[in-house]
Amino acid sequence: MPGFSLARTPPSPASAMTTPDVLVEAGRLAAAGEPFALVTVVDVTPPASARRGDRALVLPDGHLVGWVGGACSEPIVVREALSALADGEARLVRIGPPGTVGDGARPDVVVAASSCASEGIVEAFVEPQLPDQLLAVVGDSPAAGTLARLAAEVGWRVERAVRAGADAVVVATMGHGDEDALAAALAADIGYVGLVASSRRGDAVIAALRERGVGEDELARVRSPAGLDLGPSTQPEIAVAVLAELVAWRHDRRAVPASPEVVVDPVCGMEVVVGVARESAVHADVTYYFCGAGCRSRFETDPTRYLDVAPRPAGGT
Repeated sequence: MPGFSLARTPPSPASAMTTPDVLVEAGRLAAAGEPFALVTVVDVTPPASARRGDRALVLPDGHLVGWVGGACSEPIVVREALSALADGEARLVRIGPPGTVGDGARPDVVVAASSCASEGIVEAFVEPQLPDQLLAVVGDSPAAGTLARLAAEVGWRVERAVRAGADAVVVATMGHGDEDALAAALAADIGYVGLVASSRRGDAVIAALRERGVGEDELARVRSPAGLDLGPSTQPEIAVAVLAELVAWRHDRRAVPASPEVVVDPVCGMEVVVGVARESAVHADVTYYFCGAGCRSRFETDPTRYLDVAPRPAGGT
């Protein structure tokens, strides 16, 4: 059709994963500290292609691996999974035909109408899995050892060296390489950078970093002395003071993926996540997104019929 082009993203081969495969992959992602949402079908009213116990993972980029139903369920599951990753809240999602899917549903259930011909209902439990933040504790001092143990107890992933991707670094070498560890942490753009040292020692370390050419904005990020001010403290007490500050910092800034960008399928009215929709079409330099090939095909046949739906410019943000 003149002035009309199609853009399709083929399904990922990973969508053929079995339920055991999905659970193995979930374990791998969790061990690697990667965020994902685990989706489990908990109830089905036939006819529907999903079965109780079917599972899938939704990744932060919106890709779904596993099986929780076909084109009637997937766009809704992806949308709710990305929303769950954004707000950190699990949710029960009930998907079915308009006008009936909400019958008997509890107020806390997300009700989503599907435009598919099937009259079945699928309920899926969506669990966001957000990794614990990573703390690098540098040094062999008693304070460092105690901090590493206690931080793991309250949900941090702990390593004993600075690396890219860490959320926080605490340097507690007690003078054995403070400058090198802090320089590495500042270069890696790590959110929390703390130095366990006296005020006098901390000033000397900052001065040494300044002589190395570290800028003032970067130096201002170093928390020295790290931790809450408890007055004269033992090494274990210093570790507790630093951990208390870390916990407060983590609560203030826990990073979660952004909420998904959602548009409306102009044919059926379903909400579709931009960027992961498998079907899209460009008409008159405007991109439209669809829940499945059927809606895309109907739009292709007579696009002007559906142009009252707010468009999305091709290549826009």
